[in-house]
Amino acid sequence: MTCRTHPPTRLPDQLRPNLRLVFVGTAASTRSAAVGHYYAHPGNRFWRAIHEAGITPRRYQPSEFASLIALGIGFTDLSKSGAGMDHQIAAETIDVSGFRAKMDKYRPRTIAFTSKKAASLFYGRASAAISLGRQPRDASLPEIFVLPSPSGAASGSWTLEPWRELAAWIGREVS
Repeated sequence: MTCRTHPPTRLPDQLRPNLRLVFVGTAASTRSAAVGHYYAHPGNRFWRAIHEAGITPRRYQPSEFASLIALGIGFTDLSKSGAGMDHQIAAETIDVSGFRAKMDKYRPRTIAFTSKKAASLFYGRASAAISLGRQPRDASLPEIFVLPSPSGAASGSWTLEPWRELAAWIGREVS
C-alpha cells in the first residue's frame, strides 16, 4: 500500500561551510529520486561534463556524489520534495528563500545552476533572459554560474563551454 501523504523521495543536501562549489538543480529527476543519487539517469551528461571540463580529476559515478564533498563540491536543489522533469515540478515545492538561507549559512565560494530553468526560478526572470556562464556579480551572493542542463532531454542546447568556464574560474587542477 502506498501512502500518498509523504512527499516523493528527495535527495539529501551535500553541503558544509566554505565549499568551493555547489551545484544547484531545479529538483531531482525521477530516476535520481528513485535511486538516491544526484544526476543518476544514464542519459544525463553531468558526471562526464564535470570531468571533461576539468572540475574533477576523474569521472565519478552518480553513486559517488557524496564523496565530492572531499573535493569541496556540494549539491542541492531548489525543490527538495519535487521530482521529475522541470516542467513536472509543482511551483509550490520550489523554495528559493530556503535555498538562499542555505547559501547564507554555508557560504560557498561559487554556485552553479545546472539549468537555465533553475537560474530563472532563483532570479525570478524568464529562462530566455538568462545567459549561460558567469553571471553579473551581486556582492550579497557567491559567484554564480549558469550551465546548460546536462539532461538528455535538453540535448538541443548542450555545450561544454560554460562548464569549462566554471572549471577555469574555480581553478581546480586535474592530475
